[in-house]
Amino acid sequence: MATKATFTPDEWARIMASPIVAGIAITAADPGGLWSMLKEALASGWALLDVKKDPNADPLVKAVADDLGDPTTRDALRHSFEGRFKGSELSSVPQKAIEELRAVAGLLDAKAPEDAPAFKAWLRQVAQQTAEAGKEGGFFGFGGVKVSDAEKATLSEIDAALSASGVPAGIAET
Repeated sequence: MATKATFTPDEWARIMASPIVAGIAITAADPGGLWSMLKEALASGWALLDVKKDPNADPLVKAVADDLGDPTTRDALRHSFEGRFKGSELSSVPQKAIEELRAVAGLLDAKAPEDAPAFKAWLRQVAQQTAEAGKEGGFFGFGGVKVSDAEKATLSEIDAALSASGVPAGIAET
């Protein structure tokens, strides 16, 4: 079973950021109105809280949720996130997020192969919950769809990224 000690500080920050990255990929793919964006932004946070309460959660997923309480970890998470997305055009965010999820999947495959399937399934679940959190289209909450075509396409790309195997550059297999 993998733990925080399995990863370098930068790798751990990337693992920690991955549920947020999954949510951002969806939100940026089809940014709805303010209310929809707020609901979607909160979805990954709720997913982390749900894991903290779930006694059956995968240990690596639970370690990520638990470690968010550490201020040092939150700082590393913020720096990791800013380094990958700061200054990005909104239109490029979904693709950057998917590339990051692909890199995280490779990192998990290389350093935590026994935990990788459950963690990647959880990331996919976070993305799905984010997509379903707010309606797209419509007017003041009327009409619209639960998951837009752009979000469906992004979910498919996330599936492909998380299914990709291989080791990202700079990661040594153990």
